[in-house]
Amino acid sequence: MSASVLFDAPGPKTRRRSLIISLIVLALLIAGVVWIAFTLAQPRESSGLTLPGYFAPSRWDIFADPVVWAFIGRGLLNTLQAAAIAAVMALVIGVLFAMLRTSVYAAVRIPTTIVLEFFRGMPVLLMMLFILLVASTGAFWAVVIALGIYNGAIIGEALRSGLASLPRGQREAGLSLGLTRLQTKVSVEFPQAFRQMLPVIVAQLVVLLKDTSLGYIVGYNELIRTTMNNLASFYGNRYLFSLFIVTLVIYLAVNLSLSWVARRLARQRKTKKRIVGALDPADATTE
Repeated sequence: MSASVLFDAPGPKTRRRSLIISLIVLALLIAGVVWIAFTLAQPRESSGLTLPGYFAPSRWDIFADPVVWAFIGRGLLNTLQAAAIAAVMALVIGVLFAMLRTSVYAAVRIPTTIVLEFFRGMPVLLMMLFILLVASTGAFWAVVIALGIYNGAIIGEALRSGLASLPRGQREAGLSLGLTRLQTKVSVEFPQAFRQMLPVIVAQLVVLLKDTSLGYIVGYNELIRTTMNNLASFYGNRYLFSLFIVTLVIYLAVNLSLSWVARRLARQRKTKKRIVGALDPADATTE
């Protein structure tokens, strides 16, 4: 029986008890889901009228119309378009923030730190409203610019942490080859820091994608505004629940796919680091 460094491995009784508790909790969760589904499926009385349950076919028949799916597709496309442009902008801004934040000159480093912390602390929605009302850019660019700046500040801080975690020998090696500090940072340090923080960056891009839903407030026709506002207003409130479920499933499919990519990148990096460490422990510390 193997023992952990921090605690002893559980014995047969503890493992059996944990399994029983896990099964009980799982059974309770399944029972709760079944009860909620059963309750929602029951007809309801409202103002003397009998309303069908939320899973009744009359609440889902609009999804047999291809026009509805085309409308939802345009909303999803608007969401992905805004997220893609904002992601590129965030990566560029993040690299610039990280370079300026790690400058050896205090006149560059200190103002950059103040600006970065300001954008990190400013709510994204407030930034969208400011850009929309002051710059008059339109709803699309208000969403894109606000998400690009905010997430760029987050990514910039992540890259700065990646640079700070690199061994000092990486910089010294570049300088010994005759490279300037800027050339060393761009060609030697940044590629390693970017690879090291790539799972964190991808996870932040997932947050960026979800935050496009804030475009609902500034009038941008992203997925939620398209389904929960435009389609619900056109077809009536009886379809609110079905539109909510469809919107939730689409968001979960997209976000879980990106999260899976982030986890896969993290696992690949750990596997690569273990292989490099097994081959040459000295190289594992500089990976």
